[in-house]
Amino acid sequence: MRAVPRVVPLGRTGPLREWLPRFADARGLALLEGAGADPGRFGWLAFDPLEHAPAPRSIAEIGTRLRALELAPAQVPGPFAGGFLGALAYDLGAAGETRVALPRDPWELPQLVGGFYTDFLVRDCASGECWLALGDCAREARVRARLDGPAPALSLPRQAGPLVRHTSAAEHIARVERVREDIAAGEYYQANLAHRFTRAVQGAPVAWFERLARVNPAPYMGFLDFGAGALLSASPELLLEVDGGLARSRPIKGTARRTADARDDRALARALLESEKDRAELAMIVDLVRNDLGRVARPGGVRVEGGFPRLESYAGVHHLLADVVAELASGKDALDALAALFPGGSITGAPKLASMAAIAREEREGRGFFSGSLGFQDVRGNACWNILIRTLVWRPRTGERDAGEFSFHVGGGITWCSDARAEEQETLLKAERLVATLEGEPERAEAGR
Repeated sequence: MRAVPRVVPLGRTGPLREWLPRFADARGLALLEGAGADPGRFGWLAFDPLEHAPAPRSIAEIGTRLRALELAPAQVPGPFAGGFLGALAYDLGAAGETRVALPRDPWELPQLVGGFYTDFLVRDCASGECWLALGDCAREARVRARLDGPAPALSLPRQAGPLVRHTSAAEHIARVERVREDIAAGEYYQANLAHRFTRAVQGAPVAWFERLARVNPAPYMGFLDFGAGALLSASPELLLEVDGGLARSRPIKGTARRTADARDDRALARALLESEKDRAELAMIVDLVRNDLGRVARPGGVRVEGGFPRLESYAGVHHLLADVVAELASGKDALDALAALFPGGSITGAPKLASMAAIAREEREGRGFFSGSLGFQDVRGNACWNILIRTLVWRPRTGERDAGEFSFHVGGGITWCSDARAEEQETLLKAERLVATLEGEPERAEAGR
């Protein structure tokens, strides 16, 4: 058993993302923190994962490696007291199912990244109180120097090339029509189709994340430097949260633009709530999530909580969503629930395997981390994982300091009732805040979460 981590109160601080530049040169720098008007209760900034703990290769291995390490939990508030923090690529596929042949992503990035952390900051976003947890007390002086000293100067974010769309509007519309034909033929009910953008850039990923958090604040923000690249996520969507024996998933379906005019904004929100198409889309995915969680829940232990559907409003869009809650069966834990849900039904379609096969045929390339998941598995059994939408994936380019390239995807759920041109426009609506981030426009978020 490792020594019990040392916990140092730091008093009240600002959001942890403001401290990211001070840790920019740390190994495995990771941040999970909500942003916007109603962020999550706690945030974490983790650094320098255990060097002797090899990265897991599957969801099941996360638990195996975590148990083998026998980490002692830090005595800090909140659901994460040390453990695994990382990201799963969509291309890992569905665990325990007949495997769908998924192509590799164009950048050939790893499919599971992250590490095991005992050194991290945790902040109570309600009170502003912050604590430092250290598995190795000898590091305290070095970490204090980061916290108390001046932040290092980072190269400023700027464009280094044009924004490139890799699938034309005409081809995306044609894909939608082919999926509608499949649905009419009874092959599946819904499939989520996406397309990809890239842009060459200059600037440290940490500096780009600060811009993303300002332009598109979201409740499940995240940053992860995994060596071969970095993830910068402004996700609004929860794949899984486990606290004790209760698991929660919050699928999103249905999108409407926001506007600065309050009356028009309310009208757009009301129209979304009343949309039969969007409500039907959400109902299909809720049924899929209920079925997924039902595999790890006690009999009769799955329910929809808080009404159906619910409307939530974010920086640039309104969304419909629902809370699906499950009481885990005896012998089942958070990683069992993660394996049952992954990848999330809202970004595959239904039935899941048939829709994933359709996605592979139509998109013809792997998604990488897009529509995968970023989150944590706590040493005590708690967990929280987002869905990696509204997410920028960064990789370095050789030959110049802080030279890199971003990739991001946008998509939407396709049903027989879908209008192909409207679906194309919805993807561009979802892209707006990511494009604004990469354009460097100081766009103000009108409405937080």
